[in-house]
Amino acid sequence: MKKFGENLKSLRITAGISQQVFAKKLGTTQQRVSEWERGIVEPSLYNIIKILNVLNISFEELTDGL
Repeated sequence: MKKFGENLKSLRITAGISQQVFAKKLGTTQQRVSEWERGIVEPSLYNIIKILNVLNISFEELTDGL
């Protein structure tokens, strides 16, 4: 079973966005993006909505296989 952070990282890489650029677009830090991708912390609902908008994906795509 996939984990949220693995999905997020895969989708970010597919979009061709670095952690640093992604963080800037989300208004957060690269360290926080890294923590999400490694499963250390989960993003808030507010940040999940921003992630969907920045990556131009659906909630279903982000949570596929979870």
